[in-house]
Parts: sequence; C-alpha cells; structure tokens
Amino acid sequence: MTVVEDRPATADAPPPRRVNPLWALLRNSWRQLTSMRTALILLFLLAVAAVPGSIFPQRTVNRENVAEYFAAHPDLAPTLDRFFAFDVYSSPWFAAIYLLLFTSLVGCVLPRLRDHVRALTTVPPDAPKRMDRLPQHLAATSRPEAPEATAEGIAKFLRGRRFRTRLRELPDGSWTISAEKGFLKETGNLLFHFAMLAVLIGVGFGHWYGWHANRLLVAGPDQGFCNTLTQFDDSALGPQVSTDDLPDFCMKLDKFDASYQANGVPKSFLATVAVSEGGGTDQIRSFTVNDPLRLDGANVYLLGQGYAPVLRFTDRYGVQQTKIVPFLPTDGMLTSEGVAQFPDVNIDPKTNKRDDKLQMGFEGVYLPTGGTDGSARSQFPAENNPVLYLAAYRGDLGLDVGIPGSVYSLDRGQIANGKLAKISGERPYVLRPGETWTLDDGSKLEFVGTRQFATLSIRYDPTQFVLLIGSVLGLIGLMLSLAVHRRRVWFRVSPAPGETGSSVIEAGGLPRTDYSGFADEFEALTQGVIKEGKS
Repeated sequence: MTVVEDRPATADAPPPRRVNPLWALLRNSWRQLTSMRTALILLFLLAVAAVPGSIFPQRTVNRENVAEYFAAHPDLAPTLDRFFAFDVYSSPWFAAIYLLLFTSLVGCVLPRLRDHVRALTTVPPDAPKRMDRLPQHLAATSRPEAPEATAEGIAKFLRGRRFRTRLRELPDGSWTISAEKGFLKETGNLLFHFAMLAVLIGVGFGHWYGWHANRLLVAGPDQGFCNTLTQFDDSALGPQVSTDDLPDFCMKLDKFDASYQANGVPKSFLATVAVSEGGGTDQIRSFTVNDPLRLDGANVYLLGQGYAPVLRFTDRYGVQQTKIVPFLPTDGMLTSEGVAQFPDVNIDPKTNKRDDKLQMGFEGVYLPTGGTDGSARSQFPAENNPVLYLAAYRGDLGLDVGIPGSVYSLDRGQIANGKLAKISGERPYVLRPGETWTLDDGSKLEFVGTRQFATLSIRYDPTQFVLLIGSVLGLIGLMLSLAVHRRRVWFRVSPAPGETGSSVIEAGGLPRTDYSGFADEFEALTQGVIKEGKS
C-alpha cells in the first residue's frame, strides 16, 4: 500500500489549492444533470408524469367532465386537485420535469455536437503496430504489385464502399491505409436529440401562443356560434393570446351523418357545416374525425356526437316553451343522460310574477334504440326505436343563487333540502317522439323529436409544423442511430522480402460500437481487396 505523506509546503511546491465546496457542488450537479443517463431518466419521468393526464379529466380539455368527476368522487377529487391531477400539463411538477429535461438535453447535446464535428474533421488514426491484437485480423498475404500501387488500389476500393480513408507512407517504404465508416450513427443520434429539443420548444411556444376551445353544436339553422369566448362551453387562451387575436368566423351545423356496423361500432362520421369567415357569406364545408376543418387561424376537430331531445312544455296557464336539450352519451350505444330545466314557467298572467316554487325540471335517459325488456340501455347507436325516460321535479331549481353548476344534471342540494320535489313517482315516465305527458296540475310536456349534435374542438397551434418536422426528423435520426454502426479498418502494405515489385498485405478491423455483423463485413472487405489484386 502506498502512503502519501503530508509534506509541508515549500517555495517550490506551494500547498494545493482547496476547491470551493459550493463551486464543486454546482459543477458536479451540472455534470450529473447533463449526462445521457439523467436525460433518459427525465424522459421516462416525463412519460410517467403524463399518465395522470390520460387517466383523469383535464380542465383544459373538458371542464364538464371534471365537474362530473367531482360530483362522483366528492372525497377523492379535492385531494387529487391539490396535486394538479386535473391540470397535469400546467402543474409545477410537470413543468419542472419539462425544464430539467430541456436543460439536460442542451447540456448533453452541445458537447457531443462539438466532439462529432471534431471527429468529422479529424483524419483516421494510423494503423496500430500489432494488428493481430484487433478483434478482426487478416494475416499477411502477398500481392504481385509494388507497395505504392497496392496501397492506392486498396484506398480506391475502400472509397468505393464509402469509407473515409487516409493513405500514409512510412520511412521503411511500407504504406498504411486507415479507413473509417459509420459517422451517420452519431449524426442520427444528434439529429434525434435536436429533434426532441425542437419538439420541446414547439410544445412550449404552442402553449404560450396557442389557444383551444370546445363547443357542443346542435344541428339546425337556429343553432350556431361565433368565435368568441362567451359562446364556447370551455376555452383556454395562451398567456400571449388575447381575445383580439381570435380569428373571425361563425358556424352552424347543417347535418350530421353517422354509419355503424352491425355490432354498433361506428364506421364513419361526417359533419356538414355552414361557415362564414371575416363576415363573408356562408360556405358549406364538410369534415370527418381524421380530416379536420381547416380555417384561417384555427382548425375544427370532430370529437363526438349525440342526440338532443326537443321538448315543448305547456304550463298551467297555457304558455308554451320549447327547448332543445343535449343529452350526453354514457356508453358506445349512445345511451344518453340529460336535464331539461324550465325556470320561467307558471307565471301568473294577472300579477306577472314568477313563483320559484313552481319551476319545472325534467331529468332522464334517452335511448336511440330502446329494447323490449324495458332496460334503460340503448341497443344500437342509431335511432331505430327512440325512447325517452323522464322524471319530473317541481320547486326551486336553484339557478338564481349565483353558484355555477352543471347544465346536464339537477342541483342535488336543492333536492336534498326539499326545495325541489319529485312529482312523477318512483318509475320514470316513458315518451316516444310525438307523445305528450300530462302532469298533475294540468301542465304538459311533449316530446317533439330529436336533433343530432356534434362535439367540436377548435384549436390553434402556431408550432404545429415545427412539431411535425421535429417528429419526422426524430424518427429518421432514431433509425440512423440504430441501423448504422461505426467501424475502422486498417491495411498495411509492406515490400515483400526478397522480391522486387511485390508486396505483403496485413489487415485489421475494430468496431467502435456493438456490431455483430462486423466479422462478415471485414471478411468481405479483405476478400474484395484480394480479388482486386488478382484481377
């Protein structure tokens, strides 16, 4: 064991300089962060962090689904909300992983790019003295040519196979040929990482300068919306986007066509809309799920569809109100649930005052194809046997208290405290299109029919093209890094002992990466060189 003595400092040998602990910590932390291992770990963590975004409903996608989750899980949802389970992609912990991954990739890729450029501009090293120690080796073989001509022929042969070669003459009259190939592997690797950086930058700028909104649009000339925040079901603007930046267009759903297989699986959806841009005239446009409607400054995507029952209520004074009420699907057969609320009914014509205790609400299930067994499940998504099951409620609907609530369900709190009472009995009332339900006070509810609706997502992402190019380049770089292998071969051509105008060839090969097929390639190269000499 060697013992290092702690000798006193002299004038010629000053004491070693102590490294600042803080600087050492920062330096080591940076090296650890910018290592490839850390980048892979962060990439894996980013993928894991995105999992809750696909499990739990997100406010930026559909606030109604989030509200329904809170109603279904009143104890669990607030706890999850504290950890941003419903705002995953804007949460601090997701942003931290995102920024750390970006920093790690930059710190990892830039030095590798510098080293790769240096390797491309550096000539291949000279042949080692002991080629027999290399993984692949060809023993000396003779060739009836002078060493110089033989070396030039070998170099030409290797260049024809896209090797980067360097020819050197040694003082003893022998020649060496250094050849290298497979730089595209590192090029592809760097291309993949730069493409990932482009995607990360695109996602960041897309969040800052993009926007999105959702709208449930019922078919009909009396239904429609314009591109303003007040007419969306939910919306989110990027931090750098204002309402003045939204494009000017209006849209109405003329028709929605859907076809299904025999088992109810959808075959095709086609939405036909009337669109006016910039205050111009309406233009009829069609789009499908995989072919969005592309407008100037926005794309409209088709997310889903369903049915909206048309209900006409006649109150006890003979005043009629008609409402088109979308019912939200709960399964693939479009079994749908919804609520029709009539707060402004039963107004006494003499006093012209509304009695909040006489407001009406109807809650139920709509089946496009009802079964014969009376089950509350649709048998098919198309309207082959439409049936509407409803329960009637009378009282205070709780719409005037100022507390936001879902338009797809009644206020359960009003029912619990007795302000909203069920008047239809235990069993729901069954209605088919054209039928009328007469209530206990003489008021009537008529099931007029249904209209189809489409759920639309309106989005604008200014970096969509950057994300596409980054994804394509990333795939190209990944294929290059996996398919290409870097390797080196050397040939030494020496004058044949005792023979004039002849030479002796020795070869060796070294794969720079794990390459199981290098032995076959090396044998093919050496055999090609030998055949070249014989021809």
